[in-house]
Amino acid sequence: MREGASKLLAACSQRDQALEASKSLLTCNARILALLSQLQKMRNAQILEREGRRPSENLFPCAGKVALSDLRIPLMWKDSEYFKNKGELHRCAVFCLLQCGAEIHDTDIVMVDRTLTDICFEDTIIFNKVGPEFQLRVELYSSCVVDDVTLGALTSRRMSFLGGSLGCSSGKKIRAAFESATVCGSASGGGDVRSGYMSPPLSLGWSALGAKYSLLAHTTLKLQHVQEGFKTHDLILSATEDNPSWLPLYGNMCCRLVAQPLCMTQTVMSGQIKVKLEEDLDYWENFYGILQGQTLLCYQSQEDLESDDKPLLIIPIKKDASICVSEGDPVHGQIIDISTQAQGEDATYTVATHTPEEVQSWKKALRQHIFNLSQWRQCCDDIMKIEAQRSKKSNALKQGSLYHEIGSSLILQRSL
Repeated sequence: MREGASKLLAACSQRDQALEASKSLLTCNARILALLSQLQKMRNAQILEREGRRPSENLFPCAGKVALSDLRIPLMWKDSEYFKNKGELHRCAVFCLLQCGAEIHDTDIVMVDRTLTDICFEDTIIFNKVGPEFQLRVELYSSCVVDDVTLGALTSRRMSFLGGSLGCSSGKKIRAAFESATVCGSASGGGDVRSGYMSPPLSLGWSALGAKYSLLAHTTLKLQHVQEGFKTHDLILSATEDNPSWLPLYGNMCCRLVAQPLCMTQTVMSGQIKVKLEEDLDYWENFYGILQGQTLLCYQSQEDLESDDKPLLIIPIKKDASICVSEGDPVHGQIIDISTQAQGEDATYTVATHTPEEVQSWKKALRQHIFNLSQWRQCCDDIMKIEAQRSKKSNALKQGSLYHEIGSSLILQRSL
């Protein structure tokens, strides 16, 4: 993919295509570096395993989904530029690169000039299989956009430079060769007709000038930044005003960052259990238990669960709950005491199973579940809503002519 993007970028003669190709090349390079880093970690783990230095059998938190949406980056234009519309119209193509571990996503390209007060990205970026120790890096890239008039002037100056610097006769021959190649490539389709390959027109356009992105700013979001609603985060600025791709950033960004741990959305454990209902009396009742989220739901039977009936008993399972296994009476065998808070007061629930193996399974599941809740912290207070991922647009920028679209597609297909 990187090789194909490189060849496509070299062949581009349209601004929009060059911007997209340069963005694809940058994203491919970032993915390659991320995968190499992940490969190095796997090799280090294999070395430790061969040397017998395996990690201890500690609890590991469950994975989850992390989603970033409604990304807004405010701009700080000068009064003379925004209100009085004075000065040169500075336009840039901007996009964001988001990385969490080895998973990398990019947003659509947004065209920015002084008529905008905020850079708005409508994409919903979802990272799957993320741990609570995640670090989500957000990078803002920008590329200065040269309009067609300026591009034509630059091309003319380059042609004139060939004619003046190389001497009158040599310069005219070289310039005539460029012009002839451009005309032939444009009119007849150019290239090798026998092989069916159509070469793009030779021109000193966008492929020669290049569409290069510069890193404007970045930040890293962690678990403590997750919350419902919008939140403002500080940006670390990486470019100065002398950079052609520079934009007047406030130094902040606003977005919605939410997380859904698997322990909140999936059933952790289910099966037949016995619950002691009266603390002073030996009164037990059979239930079908479902461990999910912050509750142990107790139904009369599995059929009641499938029929969407309400549970008969709800045992709260909080992140600060404690589990204790002890020997009960000969009838019920080992029992599990769940100490937690219910309606602001300390409460203890006693649970038993029909076999010792089931007791161990429930004990292990409960301890792991409480550990997951404690590691994901505020993400387990309620199930946060993740908006549906919007389908990618075919191209966020205005497309060039049909000739250039078909030609670029053929180039990309041949290069892959």
